[in-house]
Amino acid sequence: MREYLLVLLVAATTTYLLSGVCRTIAVRTGAMATVRSRDVHTEPIPYFGGVAMLGGLAVAFWLALQLPFLGRHASVAHDASAVLWASLVICAVGVLDDKYDMPALVKLGGQVLAAGVAVLGGVRIYWIPLPDQVVGVDEATSILITVFFIALCVNAINFVDGLDGLAAGVVAIGSGTFFAYSYFLAYEQELVRATAASLITVATCGVCIGFLGHNFHPAKMFMGDSGAMLLGLLMALSAISFTQIDTSALGGEPGNILPALLPLLLPFAALALPFLDLVLAYIRRTRNGQYWFVADKQHLHHRLVARGHSHRGAVMLMYAWTAVLSVGLVAIALSEDRLVMWLAALALLAVIVWSTRPLRPMDSLNTPTPDVVSEADESLLLEAGAADDQP
Repeated sequence: MREYLLVLLVAATTTYLLSGVCRTIAVRTGAMATVRSRDVHTEPIPYFGGVAMLGGLAVAFWLALQLPFLGRHASVAHDASAVLWASLVICAVGVLDDKYDMPALVKLGGQVLAAGVAVLGGVRIYWIPLPDQVVGVDEATSILITVFFIALCVNAINFVDGLDGLAAGVVAIGSGTFFAYSYFLAYEQELVRATAASLITVATCGVCIGFLGHNFHPAKMFMGDSGAMLLGLLMALSAISFTQIDTSALGGEPGNILPALLPLLLPFAALALPFLDLVLAYIRRTRNGQYWFVADKQHLHHRLVARGHSHRGAVMLMYAWTAVLSVGLVAIALSEDRLVMWLAALALLAVIVWSTRPLRPMDSLNTPTPDVVSEADESLLLEAGAADDQP
């Protein structure tokens, strides 16, 4: 555990320090997020946060392979190398898109290329763990499922990256939960605790925490597509690596198959909101006769702000949803106490009430303060009175 914590701190610190350098480079090269009709920010913000994340990831991986515990396992080094090369490819594609705004199909091709690099490096789905058995898949099916899953995660994170600190915080919570479960599983089942899945998730959590120092509202810089696609790739590859742990014997009590299915369910729980946003966007745009990649301002975070939540309030609400779904699923699966299930249900209910409560005008991001409102109303009344006095 001490080595994992060291990797987390190094990833966070390196990302935080590199973010300032990358921000300066973005300003000098003109890699800025201009203000568009669907955006929330009101002035150009520098990109290249993804480059800082990639640097933090590389340093964290390098450190891990020098440590006496993590570094002595060849499988960890092999998977870390494949993940890093795939991350470099997808980050490069994202940097080009941040700078030149490439077409969506070109970005999709870059995502498939990065997935292909990971597959060639041996990080792919070889089998699917189920209760009491492990279902193997042939090579062609393995490659197709792996590439599809990576593209799905990458685009889900890319879609949810619409508010300051939202994508980084959601992924930090999801990857942190992922790491906690993978480490706990290895400890309880007396398996090797040095795994690629644990290393990827703890490093991902670290780079997200480090970047939040520059990205939480009001953001000093954006991760851009280079960062959003990188985080989606890392979450996908950590899940793929996690499925290779044999959990077929984790059914526990008769009829309780949740622990064995958790390696498959946890990625979807951790990224439930991004996945939901992706599906809703596809349905919405298809129904309107548009392509699925045509941008709009109807994502979940846009709707929360439009409903009256402040910028930070909407972000914290989506943090809460992610934490309840991912942490709650792990708690229910690993505990036989019904009290845990009731607590998870109460937490879910609390988040629902919080998100649907009536909002005061002051809670809205676009609503003026009471003093401004009163001055505006007074001005309107004076204008109305002057109009009435005219013949």
